[in-house]
Amino acid sequence: MSSTTILGYAGKILRVDLARGSIVQEKLGEATLRKYVGGTALGAKILYEEVPPQIEWSDPNNILFLAPGPLGGTRVAGSGTFSVVTQGAMTNGATSTQANGFFGAYLRFSGFDGIIVQGAAKELTYLYVHDDLAELRDARHLAGKDTWETEDLIKRELGKGERDMSVFSIGPAGENLVRFAAIVGDRGHVAAHNGVGAVMGSKRLKAIAVARGKPAIAIKNRRRLAAVAKEILESARTAGGYDIYHWGTSRIYTPAEAGGWLPVKNYTTNLFPQHANFMGENVRTRFEIRPSPCWACPANHCHIMRVTEGLYAGFEGEEPEYEQWASWGSQIGQTDPGAAVVLSNEVDRLGMDTNEAGWIVGWVMECYEKGILSKKDTDGLEMNWGDVEATRALLRRMALRQGFGDTLAQGVMRAAQVVGGEALNCAIFTKKGNTPRGHDHRGRWVEMFDTCVSSMGTIETHLFMPRPDELGVPVPMEHFSPHHVSTAVAKTKGAMQFEDSLGTCRFITRTDVKLLCEALNAVTGWDFNLDEAMTVGRRAVNLMRAFNLRQGITSALDGPSPRYGSTPIDGPAKGKGIMPFWDDMLRHYYELMGWDRETGVPLPETLSSMGLGYITEDIWGRKPSSTTPYANGT
Repeated sequence: MSSTTILGYAGKILRVDLARGSIVQEKLGEATLRKYVGGTALGAKILYEEVPPQIEWSDPNNILFLAPGPLGGTRVAGSGTFSVVTQGAMTNGATSTQANGFFGAYLRFSGFDGIIVQGAAKELTYLYVHDDLAELRDARHLAGKDTWETEDLIKRELGKGERDMSVFSIGPAGENLVRFAAIVGDRGHVAAHNGVGAVMGSKRLKAIAVARGKPAIAIKNRRRLAAVAKEILESARTAGGYDIYHWGTSRIYTPAEAGGWLPVKNYTTNLFPQHANFMGENVRTRFEIRPSPCWACPANHCHIMRVTEGLYAGFEGEEPEYEQWASWGSQIGQTDPGAAVVLSNEVDRLGMDTNEAGWIVGWVMECYEKGILSKKDTDGLEMNWGDVEATRALLRRMALRQGFGDTLAQGVMRAAQVVGGEALNCAIFTKKGNTPRGHDHRGRWVEMFDTCVSSMGTIETHLFMPRPDELGVPVPMEHFSPHHVSTAVAKTKGAMQFEDSLGTCRFITRTDVKLLCEALNAVTGWDFNLDEAMTVGRRAVNLMRAFNLRQGITSALDGPSPRYGSTPIDGPAKGKGIMPFWDDMLRHYYELMGWDRETGVPLPETLSSMGLGYITEDIWGRKPSSTTPYANGT
């Protein structure tokens, strides 16, 4: 590969072999970088090419790839973001998930565009990256520590101050291979989806610590980048809708309830009169807060919050995001925002995905209310709606795999399969094995459909972007139209993946593909346009689809569980059911994606048009597997 300087890049990645205890630096050529850019798309290429077919997520041959992108650590606000790409534990298929904070920027300052972790260490280990170097260190003294404790101890051990280093680690959940374990760092920023923390735990890698270093990113046109960064920030600051820039994602709470997409008591109702309790303008004026922003970000978004009233007065932790407020508020029938702060931070410290954890607790509470589960089943816990201390105890048992918590540690789908009977009809999950984000998607058909057809164990697209009509989204968009929904999901595929290949925060850049192209061009000197950007993203989508097909994850799993796909009985979406249209929506979506209408397999000409012709034989020469997560609970 070329050893010449590539503007916007360090031009090299770290390859860490935990089994051998070796670390090498590998160069990246400009042709590869232009085709895949960084982050998610580059990770999709590496995942497909390096992870063998038909292995389990916990196999040492699985890789864990962490990378920002060419905008990481620049003047673009929130450019400390990074992607994690791996074969995930929840679906046993591909995943890409992101976390904000400082890690992405600091990794770039340390001289690297990404880290590939392979193999498994003999003992618990952590990776220390600094000054164009990296080293493996003993982490046995960190065993059992939560993610905040781990961060503090590593910084103290290495003599680093609060903002001199970014540490992302696994908590007890990751060490114990809880399938929905997350990777958590920088005081509560989380790479959450599809069990990436479980993969890290299977490798006995406790943490990755990256020193800040001195910025040395070669940029083609700094003046132009500064102007584009200012335009991006101004767009985020003045965007209409829910005013997230000023109040954070909690600002979504009341609109979600009004729109019928707030999850309430495990989808048993859509009504939650106490929704205003969790809105930012109410919580932030009741509790004490101090800013805790991400890299280069002036948004009034992230804070450390101190509860000042109620049973949990005096507790201090990170301010919850919307999905945490939803998980530990309406989803479990709990109305005290102070308690939601406590539970949110408990989940982060234990190192679990708040969404999956919330769906599990809500499912347990519904089953307990209906007599499907008894006090004996729950190890003596009375799992009544809204019981905070019972929830807290159950979360810890899940993270430590104690008693009934060991069953729940497999996630909603597999736990429901173990309990069986009516419990399966109460469980919210996709047939691939993952759960949705913290919404009632029965009121958001676009996101339900996308979650189910996604190959990443979470959403692959969204419509909260400027000018979605430029990508072919119907205008005006009819949110309960099967044709409009399936069209919108297909036409926007690739936009998020391009954004996630750059190393930026979605709440700031808002998936404005044209502005992102301008920023990328200012950094690299390239001439990216909308079409090339979308091709980069769609290349990642198709690679991950192909990876899953090779794993035996077929179109038979592109669907929701009975409860997930049920019809609301009250609220704004009452009576609006998606399932009668599902099969037709799938065929329409597959066709627009350039995939076979019946099987959802990317067509040879589609792959060839994206420079992926080399994988055609892999997926067209194989026989479909009948082994599926939904069918047998593997």
